Amino acid sequence: MSKSKNTPSRQKAVYHVRNWSEYDQALVKRGSLTVWVSEEVLRMWRHAGPPQRGAQFTYSDQAIEGMLTVKEVFHLTNRRTEGFLRSLFEILGLTLPVADHTTLSRRGKHLQVSLPKGACETLHLVMDSSGLKVYGEGEWKVRQHGYSKRRTWRKLHLLVDADSHEIQAAFLSQAGLPDADLVAPALAEVEQPIASFGGDGAYDKRKVYQALQARAPDAAVNIPPRKDARIWQHGNTKAPPLPRDENLRTIRQMGRKQWKQVSGYHRRSLAETAMYRLKTLFGDQLTARLLETQVTQALIRCKAVNQMTHLGMPDSFLVS
Repeated sequence: MSKSKNTPSRQKAVYHVRNWSEYDQALVKRGSLTVWVSEEVLRMWRHAGPPQRGAQFTYSDQAIEGMLTVKEVFHLTNRRTEGFLRSLFEILGLTLPVADHTTLSRRGKHLQVSLPKGACETLHLVMDSSGLKVYGEGEWKVRQHGYSKRRTWRKLHLLVDADSHEIQAAFLSQAGLPDADLVAPALAEVEQPIASFGGDGAYDKRKVYQALQARAPDAAVNIPPRKDARIWQHGNTKAPPLPRDENLRTIRQMGRKQWKQVSGYHRRSLAETAMYRLKTLFGDQLTARLLETQVTQALIRCKAVNQMTHLGMPDSFLVS
C-alpha cells in the first residue's frame, strides 16, 4: 500500500561537527605508523623475560601485539604483515628481527591484550553483542544454494562507556552463549564507579541484576522488562525494592515509550554505535581459525578502536 500524498515524509536528522579541524587531524593520525609501532615498542622488541623450558622466545609480547595490530589496522594477512615490517625496518635501518607468520599465529593464541582506558570518574555503561563470521559462504552463495554446515559465527560482547565512547570490556564467545552470562565478567573488568547500566531486553535476567547489585548497588539500571514481565518482589516485603520492579511499575504508569525517554534508555544505542564503528573499521569477519586466536584478534581490534577514540572524536550537534 502506497503512502498518501498528504502524509509527511520523515526527514533524517542532520548533524554538524564543531571540531572538524581537530577531528580531521585525528583521522589522519589513524594511518600513521608511529601510532601503532611506537618507540617504546621498538625498545621492548626483543624478549627480556625469565628463561623458560625448551626454546626461548625471541620476541616480546609487545612486539607480537604490535605486529598483530598493524595486521588488523591495515587489513593484512600474517605473511603480508611479516613482509611489511621487514621492508619497513630495512628502510629505517633497524636491525631488529621480524617474527614470521607461523610465530605470529602461535604466539597470538596466548597473548594477553589489555584495553587502553582513560581516567573517567564515573561510568555510564551500555552493553550489546553482535555476531562475527568465522568462515562460511557469502550472500550470493547462500541465496543460490542455501546454507552449509560449515557456516560458523562468534558473538562479540562489548561494554562501552556512553560518555567517552571507550570500550571498557570485550569478550568473544560461542554463538549460543546468552548475553546475560557475560555481564558479571564484564563488570569485573571495570575499576571506576558505575553510575548507570543500560542494555536491551536480552539482559532482563536475574543474574544481571545480581551482578549489578554486587558490583554497583547504587547504579541506575535501564533495562526494559519483557512485555509479559511480572513483579519479582512485592511491595509489602521489608526488603528494599528491586530496580527492575521499579522500572516495571513506572512503565505501567506512563507507558514503555515514555519510560525510555525519561530514563535515558536510548543511550544504549551507543553500544550499537561502537559495534558499528568496529565492523566498519575491521569488517564483520574473523580470519583466525582457533577460538583462542580469534579472541586475541577481537581484543586487538577493540584496543585499536580505543586508541582511535583517544586520537579524537567528532563533537557533533543536531541541526534539524
